[in-house]
Amino acid sequence: MTAVTTADVLRLHPDDEVAVAVTELPTGHPLPGGGRTREPVPRGHKVATMGVPDGAPVHKYGQVIGRAAGPIEVGEHVHTHNLAYQPVGAEYEFGSTAWLPEPVPDADRATFEGYVRSDGRVGTRNYIGVLSSVNCSATAVRRIAEEARLSGMLGDFPHVDGVVPLTHGTGCGIGDDTGLEMLRKVMRGYLGHPNFYGFLVIGLGCEHNEIAGIVGDSGARSSMPLVKSTIQDLGGTTRTVREGLARIREILPDADRERRATVPASELVLGTNCGGSDGYSGITANPALGAAVDLLVRHGGTGVLAETPEVYGAEHLLTRRAIDREVGQKLLDRIAWWEEYLAAHGGTMDNNPSPGNKDGGLTTILEKSLGAVAKGGTTALRDVVGYADPITSKGFVFMDTPGYDPVSVTGLVAGGANLVCFTTGRGSAFGCKPVPSIKLATTSELYRRMEEDMDVDAGVVLDGSTTIEGLGEQIFDLALRTASGLPTKSEELGYGDEEFVPWQVGAVI
Repeated sequence: MTAVTTADVLRLHPDDEVAVAVTELPTGHPLPGGGRTREPVPRGHKVATMGVPDGAPVHKYGQVIGRAAGPIEVGEHVHTHNLAYQPVGAEYEFGSTAWLPEPVPDADRATFEGYVRSDGRVGTRNYIGVLSSVNCSATAVRRIAEEARLSGMLGDFPHVDGVVPLTHGTGCGIGDDTGLEMLRKVMRGYLGHPNFYGFLVIGLGCEHNEIAGIVGDSGARSSMPLVKSTIQDLGGTTRTVREGLARIREILPDADRERRATVPASELVLGTNCGGSDGYSGITANPALGAAVDLLVRHGGTGVLAETPEVYGAEHLLTRRAIDREVGQKLLDRIAWWEEYLAAHGGTMDNNPSPGNKDGGLTTILEKSLGAVAKGGTTALRDVVGYADPITSKGFVFMDTPGYDPVSVTGLVAGGANLVCFTTGRGSAFGCKPVPSIKLATTSELYRRMEEDMDVDAGVVLDGSTTIEGLGEQIFDLALRTASGLPTKSEELGYGDEEFVPWQVGAVI
């Protein structure tokens, strides 16, 4: 990344025709390389530092982000009015930049305090879960969790983090197809997650997504308390809630006996996500998180990038990092699936960015994706896994998920992520029980404005207080402390009960 060439304007690569406004630029403001702004340019937005002919490609990060929709003069604000999406048509390389970092020796690896479960997996929290098999039992599930909290019964068990209701809007009206299997795969991933000590699974009793089909091959620990019941068998909602609370009371004493133990950082599976991105996301928070992921990989852990529609146009950078052609092709196969999936529903991959992203300075999906992939750091891509599939490889991994935050993170947690880092430029409010979510603000202005929601101020990179690498070290340290029990801002605010959102695919009948 090229250094800031004026106090208020940042050009990211010598070949870029545009630079980013670090602050709001008035008309006549001087630009790198000469010239002045022809009009006001909002902070986070792009300004042309070179002339671009009509139809010519426009570059940022040294990569194509679109084509000029008409001639662009030096000093013009570059955004949706004069920059259009254009498919890149990249030629894919496989493994050309698959960097394998020098691992930290075992004796020197970082550690955290986690819950070592009977199957050897390590949790960062200690929850009891209440899962609805179908939307019809969601109200009962919510009441069980709410009454467990309001009754004060958890007060005597300080080593239990709480009771998490996991409800959703489906479970019936779906056939024996991809939709049902996807839902069950997510549920099985949660049932086997090391952040849960025990589970209640509550159904209605006549739904298509029968409890037996969920727990039969769930991968849950054999030692995990797992209570299964239906509203119809128990005789109604009130009796179901009463019975659920009784079962939680039985589980709590044993759950409270769990204690944290020192474990290596290699037991961390860090899911990364971004929401409400802006023009600074690819400059501050995302690359700093990528630097933290690189550190985690060096310490033997796993960092996971997701949101397939938001790496579109930057996938060629990831295939270059693939450990081999097979891994790179798996990513391209998922991109092709998304193109077909959206075309079948009348959509295209360039429907992104959102209106909020555009207000924050992002113009095309290519620009957004180039910033988003920075969350994955720089090391070799070890594996590509399907939505909610188990994450088994160490190192840098990609999971195929939608870009919608709750659906994406639900898949990451189901796959085994026991910690999440979430970057935001516009100010997303998000949590993901049972997994702590660290929130990274792209600018100091956002951090100050929403300080009760934000854990990290990545804007310090812009003012020169630290470097990308220095902030990455701070994020890595915070990740270890959070995994050891330090509450995140979203946990303190109670976020996470509504963010269990399995990906709904397939027909609704």
